[in-house]
Formats: sequence, C-alpha cells, structure tokens
Amino acid sequence: MELKVLNTSGTETGEVVTLNEEIFGVEVSEHAMYLDVKSILANRRQGTHKAKTRAQVRGGGRKPYRQKGTGNARQGSTRSPLMIGGGTIFGPQPRSYDQKVNKKVKLLARRSALSAKAKAGKILVIEDFRLDAIKTKPVAEILKNLGLEQKKTLMLTPEYDMIIARSGKNIPVLNIMTADKISTYDILNSNAILFQKTALTKIEDTLG
Repeated sequence: MELKVLNTSGTETGEVVTLNEEIFGVEVSEHAMYLDVKSILANRRQGTHKAKTRAQVRGGGRKPYRQKGTGNARQGSTRSPLMIGGGTIFGPQPRSYDQKVNKKVKLLARRSALSAKAKAGKILVIEDFRLDAIKTKPVAEILKNLGLEQKKTLMLTPEYDMIIARSGKNIPVLNIMTADKISTYDILNSNAILFQKTALTKIEDTLG
C-alpha cells in the first residue's frame, strides 16, 4: 500500500511511501486484538480494593444482649455480618488482575490493528517537523490543516520530542507517542493515526 506524504499545511509534498505489508497488510486477527486489549486494561487495574471481614472490624467483644428471653435472634457479637456495622461476607480483597499474553500474540495484535486502520484509510503520513517552542497553537493548526481537529488522533514520532509532546498535551483529541511504544489499545482507541515519515521506519524495526 502506498501513501502520499503531506506537509504541515496539509498539502502533498510529491513524495510517496510504501507501507510494509508484513505490518500494514496482514490478515486481521480480531481474537488476538481482543486478548491483547483485555490484558492491557486488566493490567491497569490496581487491585487495592478491600472490605473488612468480621475478624477485622473493631469492637464486638461483648455479647450484645442475653441469649434468651428478648424475642430476638441470638447474637454473640455486634460485628457479625448480620448486624449493622458488622463485617462483610466474601467482600473484595486485594489481588492482582494481571493477565499474560505471549509475545507472538501481542505482535500479531498490533499488526492486525495497524492493518485494520490501513484498510479503512485511517493512516496519514506527514513529513518530519519540529517546533521552536512549547505552544499548542502550531500543533492545533497542523491537525486542522489535515482535517483531524475533530477526530481522536494518535500521532507517532520516531523519537521522544519534549517540545512536541508538551505542545500537544492540552489538545483533548490528540495522543502523541513514540512509534516503538504503542500498544494495540492505543491504535484501536484512535480514529486516525498520523505518522511522521521516519516513524514508519521505527515501527518497521519494532514490528517487522
């Protein structure tokens, strides 16, 4: 698949790049993408939730009332799960939600996600650019020139550029990452993927 390289004004530069078929032209595996995204979201969970059992709730050392003669059900402690203020039965306890996915499946998932975006025509390539200062306006204008100002966009750079990253931080629809750090979730969670030209080489080295 060939794509025309655009400049920051949104016009064609006359240059054409060819997408690697091993990355952008594979048969899409929805199951691999499902497994990878599921593990990514699960691994983000802290798992620090906790409810106290009757052994951990304070108080309840004395029998609340006598065994017989009150007409109430017998009780030995106010910390019983049956009592107000008592412990919780089978409540949540701290745990790890981590799910492991092997490397081949993760690799296939990312290739599948990129191939799906390529087939849908949601990948754009822009010439490499740099900014002189941290300003949101130039990045917003680039998105507007490309028709992406209303689309959730993933911009991929070859290397981390602090000025570009911080300039685009305040744009709600924009997520800026280096090409070798993207995950299947990042790809699928965007409506358009904007590659800087040399970022294509970076992703080929990572996923090729």
